[in-house]
Amino acid sequence: MSRLTITLPPAQQLVDGKLTGASDGATYPILDPATGQQIGVAPDSTADDVDAAIAAARRAFDESDWATDRDLRVRCLRQLHAALLEEAEELKTLTTAEVGMPGFMMMAAGFDVPVEGLRWVTDLLEGYAFETDLGEAAPMGIPTRRTVRREPVGVVAAISPWNVPTQINLAKIGPALAAGCTVVLKPAPDTPWVAAELGRLVAERTDMPAGVLNVVTPRSNEVAARLTSDPRVDMVSFTGSTATGRAIMAAAAPTLKKVFLELGGKSAAVVLDDADVASAAAGTAFTVCIHAGQGCALTTRLVVPREQYDVAVQAAADTMAAIGTADPADEGAICGPVISRVQRDRVEAYLRLAEEEGGRFATGGHVQEKDGELAGGWWVEPTVVAGLDNSSRLAQEEIFGPVLVVIPHDGDDDAVRIANESDFGLSGSVTAGDPERAAAVARRIRTGTVSVNGGVWFSPDAPFGGYKQSGLGREMGVAGFEEYLETKTLAFPA
Repeated sequence: MSRLTITLPPAQQLVDGKLTGASDGATYPILDPATGQQIGVAPDSTADDVDAAIAAARRAFDESDWATDRDLRVRCLRQLHAALLEEAEELKTLTTAEVGMPGFMMMAAGFDVPVEGLRWVTDLLEGYAFETDLGEAAPMGIPTRRTVRREPVGVVAAISPWNVPTQINLAKIGPALAAGCTVVLKPAPDTPWVAAELGRLVAERTDMPAGVLNVVTPRSNEVAARLTSDPRVDMVSFTGSTATGRAIMAAAAPTLKKVFLELGGKSAAVVLDDADVASAAAGTAFTVCIHAGQGCALTTRLVVPREQYDVAVQAAADTMAAIGTADPADEGAICGPVISRVQRDRVEAYLRLAEEEGGRFATGGHVQEKDGELAGGWWVEPTVVAGLDNSSRLAQEEIFGPVLVVIPHDGDDDAVRIANESDFGLSGSVTAGDPERAAAVARRIRTGTVSVNGGVWFSPDAPFGGYKQSGLGREMGVAGFEEYLETKTLAFPA
């Protein structure tokens, strides 16, 4: 059992308003990333379960008032928000156990910010103008009055990853439900519990009609893939790897589904020569340690002036060595375990690749074997890699572990070139002594979000998403809400 005191949720999914197990009774184990031990089970949803969930969502969209009754949607989303706040402590503890996420993250992306995001999108819904009057015109000489309507897309398949499940689950279902869509939520098999708990709260604590939200937890990718090709699904909202995003686009193509994709990243933290380089390097190293580096928007490339390269490497190494790894249940823990043995082995393979490419470890460089209660967990030392350039695989590929690559630049233009020399374009940062210089560089970086001199972009009202192979569309903010709307123009005789 986990070291944490948790009440294990029952093995249940939500289909058509009913909390049930998988139709064939099968389950799969949930493992504590900190110990490797089983802490419970989840229903292994079958192809029939997924089919039933899609059918329920289709019926609820086509036959209920959900898509047209704004007041009902507002009431139900406020009920869900209140339930999340009332059960916050239990849900936070469950998240730490299931995800291996340090407790301090619950004040940010782990819980508090996404729950605030649900409130924010509900406030937006209350005042949103679903119709806009374009006024009168005479196209082709015919006097006409025009109105633009925004209407829900329809049935949404929301597919979420394991790294920050509450944040991403709510960032998908919140605006989709607010827009009037119905949803089938499919969480990652590593972290099904927090999604299942959302289903329970909807079933037990809200007036949401049956079929509006369904939660299925198949372990099989093949079973889950039915969500991306079924013609009854109108949109797929996916967060995860770029490779899987490509597969989803291909599966959605025959029915021309709308697709939202938030994919991989290899973001650059650019430090200019008038900045406090040591301080900026230490701050970047700290962020890469958060949640064991398992964040798509983390700045895992540190791009620093060549003449201060050694200073930056040392500052980053000192910071990571001081942080180390810790039980995510401990107060003050920053870098917990990675999610699974598979992920630990993936990160270890990149550490060995760093050596093959000619890099050196300024600190870290190994997976860890812990003693006592944490024996058997999946631990990776926070690692600073020096001596590689931006063409190395370690600088180009997403690792998803506490690994920072330090790359030298030769001035602002070279720093911008390095930052943009990537298949990805999800996030980044620029640090400089001159704020205008920092802003000028930030505007040249081809990426969806940029922190300038420590500014924080992560907020419910700020759109988030990527350029290039980091994805399509935006999540959060008004733009994220409108991803789930279609646009219709009506023309009447004037």
